[in-house]
Amino acid sequence: MHTMPTNFYSAASNPKTVNLPLFSGKVSAGFPSPADDYIEKTLDLNELLVQKPAATFFVRAQGESMLGAGIHPNDILVVDRSLEPVPGRIVICALNGELVVKRLKRRGGQWVLGSENPDYRDIVLREEMDTVIWGVVTSVIHPV
Repeated sequence: MHTMPTNFYSAASNPKTVNLPLFSGKVSAGFPSPADDYIEKTLDLNELLVQKPAATFFVRAQGESMLGAGIHPNDILVVDRSLEPVPGRIVICALNGELVVKRLKRRGGQWVLGSENPDYRDIVLREEMDTVIWGVVTSVIHPV
């Protein structure tokens, strides 16, 4: 059984709700309209990003192998352990004791952990590898 490293943040461990304003207008690259200067409602990021709090955790990304999927170094990944890891989904996987984020693929009857950067190779999973999929990435929080 694997334990979660200290850089994982559990949504269930801090159930505090913080409602923030959600403006009804959309942001354009042009000039903003003063008429759109009102709040439609409040928005709780937990409600938006976390569907199942008991099955959700956060982890910080490192490296550049998933740039093509919009995952950059230091991004926060929202991971749901209750979702089925099917081909095409981005997963967090413990591979021989090291955590990786990759796109799960099925190629020629073999499972593959795919990179989203041509500078990095895909990893073909073999029987002798210690592989545990911890969850499916549902959102990426990308600071600017």
